[in-house]
Amino acid sequence: MASKHQLIDLFCGAGGLSLGFTDERFCGDFESILAIDNNIDAVNTYNANFGSDQHCHHANIDHWLESHQVPPADIVIGGPPCQGFSLLNKNREGDIRRALWEPYMDIVELSGASIFVMENVPGLLKSPEFSDICKRAGDLGFELLQPAVLNMADYGTPQTRKRAIAIGIKVDDFKFGMLPDFPPPKTHSAPGISDNLPDWRTVKEFISDLPEPEGTEIRHSEAPPLNLHFGRTPTQQSLERYRAVPPGGNRFDLQRNRPDITPQCWINKKSGGTDLFGRLWWDRPSVTIRTEFFKPEKGRYLHPSMDRPITHREAARLMSFPDDFVFTGSKIEVARQIGNAVPPIFAGAVARFVSDLMAHKKSNERKVA
Repeated sequence: MASKHQLIDLFCGAGGLSLGFTDERFCGDFESILAIDNNIDAVNTYNANFGSDQHCHHANIDHWLESHQVPPADIVIGGPPCQGFSLLNKNREGDIRRALWEPYMDIVELSGASIFVMENVPGLLKSPEFSDICKRAGDLGFELLQPAVLNMADYGTPQTRKRAIAIGIKVDDFKFGMLPDFPPPKTHSAPGISDNLPDWRTVKEFISDLPEPEGTEIRHSEAPPLNLHFGRTPTQQSLERYRAVPPGGNRFDLQRNRPDITPQCWINKKSGGTDLFGRLWWDRPSVTIRTEFFKPEKGRYLHPSMDRPITHREAARLMSFPDDFVFTGSKIEVARQIGNAVPPIFAGAVARFVSDLMAHKKSNERKVA
């Protein structure tokens, strides 16, 4: 059996991106040898899922670099914290997180990697920092394949999450022949498109088998999937609000059906926010799962037919995490890990493309020899 490509995952979070690269269910052609994150619960989750050698380090990446040697690797993956680039961050100017691409690129250089994969919110590609990233990559001998904003539903994830993917290749390692086109071919399409691809995968496909949730806390003694399938303790008014939202509805339906229990701020705001207090649809992918998916006032996070928000297990499944993936930490921390992750199904599509690139590199090496 051929040896696996060595991988470093930076800003790794719980490890959704690594799972897509290393797990046979998604790709499996890679082996993680180093990961770094500054959230201890995410680090514990990563180490609980990727072997017993505890190779995920709890550290700020720039501080880690001051006292550690970077191991040789074939590929560096990861996304510098996206909040600095996000349109949801109203104080983007001067956000120190916007500079974290620099130690990322330091590790690309020091590892001797032939490829790097950077994942981030779409705003990355239009940011001044992305020009700096491209220049630094060029100085290191890398060329960026045409970066693209990809809809993860097009690659089998039951979620219309859009992210920018930028892949850099070391030019000297890819001298001969035609490289595979980026982005990789879609595997699924929106309903109604005549391209012979299966339709986007749906919420129903991923969560409809789950029973009513029990309790309000993580049940550590319960086997998955039920360990993370717990609810909340809504007030009577919240329950009435949930009941007032019809299938596929949102806060405007709440206002029409029960103006007496609609928050005044929503009544005063006549437009926008069509996902707020909305129900997911059974026959569509989910909207983007964020870190506070358990709060329906934050988005379209009501269950399609039950009068409640989605559970942690339902959110994890809509992020395409297998039930056997272990999450550690409090329920708030687990929610943060889920919402910040890269869905493994999508990560697997990127990983298979990168594996093709590595095969191309190996072919080049044979030609040079």
